[in-house]
Amino acid sequence: MEAKKTREFEQFDVVVDDSGHRFRDTKVVKVFSDTRSGLYKRIMKEWKILENNLPESIYVKVYERRIDLMRAVIVGAAGTPYHDGLFFFDILFPSDYPNRPPKLYYHSFGYRLNPNLYNNGTVCLSLLNTWSGKKTERWDPGNSTILQVLLSIQALVLNEKPFFNEPGVDGFASLIMMNLEKKSRLYNEGAYFRTCKTSYQLLRRPPRNFEDFVKSHFRERGDHIIKATREYTSGRVRIGYYSCQSAPSSSSGVPVSWEFKRWMKDFSPDFFHALRRNAGSLSNSGGAGFSCMVDYFFVRSDSADEDRTDGEESPNKGFFKTVMDRIKKSFGLKKTAKKE
Repeated sequence: MEAKKTREFEQFDVVVDDSGHRFRDTKVVKVFSDTRSGLYKRIMKEWKILENNLPESIYVKVYERRIDLMRAVIVGAAGTPYHDGLFFFDILFPSDYPNRPPKLYYHSFGYRLNPNLYNNGTVCLSLLNTWSGKKTERWDPGNSTILQVLLSIQALVLNEKPFFNEPGVDGFASLIMMNLEKKSRLYNEGAYFRTCKTSYQLLRRPPRNFEDFVKSHFRERGDHIIKATREYTSGRVRIGYYSCQSAPSSSSGVPVSWEFKRWMKDFSPDFFHALRRNAGSLSNSGGAGFSCMVDYFFVRSDSADEDRTDGEESPNKGFFKTVMDRIKKSFGLKKTAKKE
């Protein structure tokens, strides 16, 4: 049976199984099941807003028996270090909603990849009243909605330069912009690396009711992720801009820290193996094609480095050779003997 494509999944869906939800054990107030209550009607209104207005990059599951709970995933946007990543949030409506904003928990797997998303799952956002902000930026019981919250996370949190979300950065940005841009670039390296680590954890432990969606997403985007990693590590493309039409160009390449290269050298084999296994588990032809693509990817990287004429081995060549050897080992393949 052919695997389902991500575009074929319902963006807004009502499900029964609420197991695994962060707030499942929260005491349920009777008003949530009273169809005549104002709270029940307000949440039904929120459901309708989501059903009719979700962008293509956001998917939401609500629960038939627990209307106070919700789970959402945001797909990382192109032009950001979060591209092709999946970011899951468990949502709880308080019993006095909308007087108080919803409570969110981010599935971080212990990684801090954004100033607003803590490794303990806290989501720091003015709209949720978890961060200071102007009155117009804070939760408004009469006008604010959960859709607004999700769109704010997508646009304001998972953005092109998350370093500038750090408190106080904007206040002196104009004075030392060059230094801050360098820090922003380094922050993006870490954000991309931790996005890859989050993706790896999602492949191993996809959230309940999103298992097939996670598999389909990474089956479709796996080759793109691998090729992007190669371009970023070699400094040919600025992080976040692989195959992006608005990518900044530079004839001298993009600076890449050795720390980032080391991170990716140590982590890439396991991650790429997981992507390959995921592709193979969904389609007989898909797994074979993905495996060939991985081999082609590394052959291309080594061949490109052999064009050097300074007599020194390129750091990139050594990097990709090490990664390829580890991938072959993890797949149970023997190293190819060198010709005499």
